[in-house]
Amino acid sequence: MVKFEHILLGLFAQRPWSGYDLKKWLSEGGKFFRSNADQSQIYRLLARMETSGWISHTVDPREKRPDAKVYTLTEQGRAELLEWARSPYAPPARFQDPDFLVRFVFGGIVDPVGLRALLETELAARKEQVVRHRSRDRTPQFTGAIAEVDTDRARLLLELSHIRGMSEIDNWITWLEEMLVTLDAARVIPPAPVPSAAPAPSPSPSA
Repeated sequence: MVKFEHILLGLFAQRPWSGYDLKKWLSEGGKFFRSNADQSQIYRLLARMETSGWISHTVDPREKRPDAKVYTLTEQGRAELLEWARSPYAPPARFQDPDFLVRFVFGGIVDPVGLRALLETELAARKEQVVRHRSRDRTPQFTGAIAEVDTDRARLLLELSHIRGMSEIDNWITWLEEMLVTLDAARVIPPAPVPSAAPAPSPSPSA
């Protein structure tokens, strides 16, 4: 699972941040990566990251406002970010979880080789999910259901949710395939390795 500090390390890799600016980002575009992060949680994490040597701060004097601590990435923090970005990716059970997106953005920014592996790993996992689950027996069982359960309505709702799920994962697979093509064309990721040719058969001995 992606840790909050990896998101912050990815942000610090791009520029210095104050705690206030981090909170503002997390409440806007960053909410797709991490939700429900309050100001006190951010400052506690910043303090732990600084104690670990991953970031350092300077004080930015502000007129008519409290001075701000502005944090920057250290070499130790850079090493931690790269180690995480290059670590193996284990796809979560639900493709809607933010693990992939965090690695795609913050890991991909610093590690193009890992970016290809990330996309290919996620794509293979979701295709395998489709093969394994799409044709399974989905007949609902209502033995002992309470009186309020309308079985016809329940069957319809379950089927509609299944159709929605199929559409979402199919669209996700299509997007992953498109990303590989797009990033290849833009030369953002290294080209896929070319399979080595099979060795030529040895000539048969003459009779």
